[in-house]
Amino acid sequence: MACNSALRCFLDYSTSKVLVIQSNKVGAIYRLGQALVIAYIVGYVCVLKKGYQDTDSILSSVTTKVKGLALTNTTDLGLRIWDVADYIVPPQEENSFFVLTNMNITPNQTQSQCPENPGNETLCVSDRDCKRGFHDSRRNGVQTGRCVNFSESERTCEVFAWCPVEKDNSPPNPAMLAEAENFTVLIKNSIRYPKFNFSKRNILPHINSTYLSGCVFNRKTDPDCPIFRLGDIVSEANEDFQTMAVQGGVMGVQISWNCDLDLSEKSCVPQYAFRRLDDKDPDNIAPGYNFRVSKV
Repeated sequence: MACNSALRCFLDYSTSKVLVIQSNKVGAIYRLGQALVIAYIVGYVCVLKKGYQDTDSILSSVTTKVKGLALTNTTDLGLRIWDVADYIVPPQEENSFFVLTNMNITPNQTQSQCPENPGNETLCVSDRDCKRGFHDSRRNGVQTGRCVNFSESERTCEVFAWCPVEKDNSPPNPAMLAEAENFTVLIKNSIRYPKFNFSKRNILPHINSTYLSGCVFNRKTDPDCPIFRLGDIVSEANEDFQTMAVQGGVMGVQISWNCDLDLSEKSCVPQYAFRRLDDKDPDNIAPGYNFRVSKV
């Protein structure tokens, strides 16, 4: 109804009209719809998906300590014991560690003159084929300008280098440090959720020094032990340690913390997973993992 004056419109008061339908069918559908909405909000959003919860990104640090001994007896080195100082290179890395399992040894190298390894640019017939002062980053040294005997059938340019020069031989098979399969590594992982002021580490509160000194991770008997046998890490990824040790490889250890802080702190425990990260196809160029290092 239109207002006849501004004063009357200002003083008007209106209410909504409620229509009550006396129908069991309509009422049941209406209440069922309400129940479904409540069940979705409470059951699915709040209880199942925990939509009321907040999340936070984790801050994490990892340190490692490897233990184990190996005994080798080779022509180049004789009888030798290998400990952590020998096979961990470098001693500490960020969130990773390296264990030496195999090697090609060039013993007793000194800076002197010696034949270069045979190649397209190093094979020679006379001194005229060798250029004094020439060097190639893919080779081992600086040419002296002389053509010398490499073997009974080949002559190569002489170089000033660490002599004798390294030979590009296939690595020993089986691996020299095959015993590395039984080495162990203690992985210490500390985490923090800064938003919730919550910190924890993978050496859980119930682990004491006596248990830690003798345990080794096992999914069934010792799932909380932070000490891992290297052979077990590789086998968990469905790989063979002795095969991988020949050419080397890269393993990944994933530590997952999926913590629900509504529950007891005891339920917040790490879960471990293992996988091989490099391509193990032996037909690939430069398979495995390797580098050069000098040892006294």
